Amino acid sequence: MSFLKSVLCLVCLGLMVTVSAQEQKTIKSPRMEASANVGEAVVTLGWGAPSVRDREIFGELVPFDKVWRTGANECSTIEISKNLMIEGEELAAGKYGLFTIPGEETWTVIFNSNADQFGHYDYDESMDVLRIEVAPKSLDESVEQMEMFVKTKDDQSWIGLKWADTKVGLKVAEAASN
Repeated sequence: MSFLKSVLCLVCLGLMVTVSAQEQKTIKSPRMEASANVGEAVVTLGWGAPSVRDREIFGELVPFDKVWRTGANECSTIEISKNLMIEGEELAAGKYGLFTIPGEETWTVIFNSNADQFGHYDYDESMDVLRIEVAPKSLDESVEQMEMFVKTKDDQSWIGLKWADTKVGLKVAEAASN
């Protein structure tokens, strides 16, 4: 009898693992992460990665001039281990909710002290720590699934995102105050 119970437990466990694996494959906007060093500072970006799926993204699915969670599901986040300079403005080490206000000519990138939010439904502007205005760039090739990046090129470090036909990047450097 105990042998039969053991076999049944193994079969049930196998079914649970199979169902879990199938659920993972069907997530439309999986949670992603990108991490790299900027000087000695570790920078980690986390986001829900939606796909274009034949939709008009900026100006339609993501309206212009409104706060966007910058991805899907939970708000996107940035965590930094040391103070950073972002486009010349200092941001203290910590974890932040990362929001944007996309516009046709400029985007506002927002670092909010509440990094634990679903979407932007509880977004509170009074908790913004830093806001940066930046011009978006058009991409030659469309990016199907939203990507965020931390990279260094030609001795300049960048954080940003690419999705659909748009790229937004911010210059970052380790702050002298570290």
